[in-house]
Amino acid sequence: MNTNQFSTFWVDECLYGVNIKMVQEITKSMTVTEVPLAPDYIKGLINLRGQIATAVGLRELFKIPASEKENGKINVVCKSETYLLSLVVDEVGDVLELEDNLFELTPETVSPEVSKFMTGVYKLPNNLLSVVDIQKIIDFLNV
Repeated sequence: MNTNQFSTFWVDECLYGVNIKMVQEITKSMTVTEVPLAPDYIKGLINLRGQIATAVGLRELFKIPASEKENGKINVVCKSETYLLSLVVDEVGDVLELEDNLFELTPETVSPEVSKFMTGVYKLPNNLLSVVDIQKIIDFLNV
């Protein structure tokens, strides 16, 4: 049976995951250099030991209202071949190894603001893991 590993994190009350092969590191809140006139979901730029990453607030990108209990923001730094992206999330979860037979396409009940950045979901015993496609976010940012 084929499996995939995901680094999971929370935004609001929802559990999301990114393929672990895309994750470079997870860090606490870092110094962010703001980008003038950038959309609200672009938190700014982060210098990671000489590499520049674009910090993207998933709460803003997914159009999720601000939380009353603002947690310390966590950066899930993801890499593609050409881009370094830091997802600003509320809380980090576990690394999960999931079997392919648990995977389903994104349900129609997921808002279009979120579903356009997803590849699908995994049904877990107590939750639903929404799989975020890093390349879809990178493509959206480079429009």
